[in-house]
Amino acid sequence: MAIFNKGTFGKASLLKHARLALLAAAAMAPMAGMTPANAATIKAVMQSGLRVMDPIMTTAFLTRDHGYMIYDTLLGMDETFKIRPQMADWTVSDDGKTYKFTLRDGLKWHDGTVVSAQDCIASIKRWAEVDTTGIALIKMVDDIKAIDDKTFEVVLSQPTTLLLSGLAKLSSRPAFMMPKRIADTPANKPITEYIGSGPFKFVQSEFQPGLRVVYEKNVDYVPRNEPASWTAGGKVVNVDRVEWVTMPDQMTAVNALQSGEIDFIQEVPFDLLPLLKNSPKVQVKVLDKLGAWTYFRMNHLYPPFDNKLVRQAAIAAVGQGDVLKALVGNPEYYNTCAAVMGCGNPNGNTYGEEWVVPSDIQRAKMLLKEAKYDGTPVVLLQPTDIAMLAAQPIVIAAALRKAGFNVQMKTMDWQTVVTQQSNQKPPAEGGWNLFSTYAILATSGDPFGNTTLSAAGRKSWAGWPDVPEIEKLRLDYAKAATPEEQKEIAAKIQKLAIDEGVVGPLGQFRIPSAYSSSVTGFLESPVRVFWNVRKDRE
Repeated sequence: MAIFNKGTFGKASLLKHARLALLAAAAMAPMAGMTPANAATIKAVMQSGLRVMDPIMTTAFLTRDHGYMIYDTLLGMDETFKIRPQMADWTVSDDGKTYKFTLRDGLKWHDGTVVSAQDCIASIKRWAEVDTTGIALIKMVDDIKAIDDKTFEVVLSQPTTLLLSGLAKLSSRPAFMMPKRIADTPANKPITEYIGSGPFKFVQSEFQPGLRVVYEKNVDYVPRNEPASWTAGGKVVNVDRVEWVTMPDQMTAVNALQSGEIDFIQEVPFDLLPLLKNSPKVQVKVLDKLGAWTYFRMNHLYPPFDNKLVRQAAIAAVGQGDVLKALVGNPEYYNTCAAVMGCGNPNGNTYGEEWVVPSDIQRAKMLLKEAKYDGTPVVLLQPTDIAMLAAQPIVIAAALRKAGFNVQMKTMDWQTVVTQQSNQKPPAEGGWNLFSTYAILATSGDPFGNTTLSAAGRKSWAGWPDVPEIEKLRLDYAKAATPEEQKEIAAKIQKLAIDEGVVGPLGQFRIPSAYSSSVTGFLESPVRVFWNVRKDRE
């Protein structure tokens, strides 16, 4: 536990830190009699406490990571971005319109029943109701039907890359397979039963929402006989349990890692890195080499951001350098970038960088004057419990106020922000105007994997931009025959995304993780997975 000096902290701060330390200790304490003395257990502090459990209902990374623990996907993607079989192999007809998927042997749900083609069809349909790739894909599906218990067929109206890329999608809303009785739940209604066929089982009896999540090795899981690479290959589990414990105070987590109370910290705050880099019992490593990009989203449904000029003013006001210095500090871990599909990615395009990257307050003021902005409040959501998301709202608010916006901050934890994102009510009735987050670059390099580029109004992701030309270009991209043609289309999407204020890019950064030297095997992957990991038994 962290030790706090009374001379440094006031009485209120001491009480706050004491409560946090007790909360963390309670979350870490195993239930009596639940864990064998010789069990190999990984105790991990993830980015926040898990409360939103349905990986189809949200694009939140933590819920996605929970999904990878207990569910499996039909297809996987390896570190070369190659799509490979996971639960199923496939064949495709000569005309590129008919795909036949065959489930591999040994697939069972955690309740012991066998995975069937009907389960997979129901799961695909539920995913396609809300996922940006799935929504576009399902329009091209003429039929999807079971051939037998292990085989199903998807018939397309035209050839497209979306079917395989969608089913192999890494993030933010992967196409996880569920039993049909669960997958038949409408996509706008959360599931209440968490049964998958993946390498870990969710332990319902030990779940403490927001505080503690426990997973046990699925002893019935049969991994593929191939090396693990991202979400492809064999998902071999080498530990008995994984426990996610919540520690709201980052210093407490760092101390717990150094003392051996926990084994892994998913995201180490940059200002605390020096405390861990020289620790002989701790390894610090960037596991996602491609990194992430951070951005902000504006609500297009209500004033003031229903006006394109006001959206442009907000983008002009916020300087990427200011955000990245506050968020990261060390330039070794960040770079500015105006490309909504990622600098360094094949579709990276720098259109707009002259006013997207720097803070141009004068331009912002001129745009607000032209838009006749009347001081309508901007309700800005501010998560306080995730180091990688806490700095952006503060910098954004300061820049917007400097430009003349009336900003109202609403502080909350990240899981509350996640539930608020889908709230389409007016800001005065509990809705919002702006929030910031980040996404992994590995899945942001095309207009379908990149969630922010859906622009179909209320059917889009949070912010609900309505730009029909972007939607047309996204479909053109899916039909494009060559990478050169795709890149040309992506450049047009970049221009529209910036000019229409679909998203405000804030730059790119790489997030370090830290883990005990007794733990090995973490995959260098854009998503955090716990298969392939080993821990020395005491």
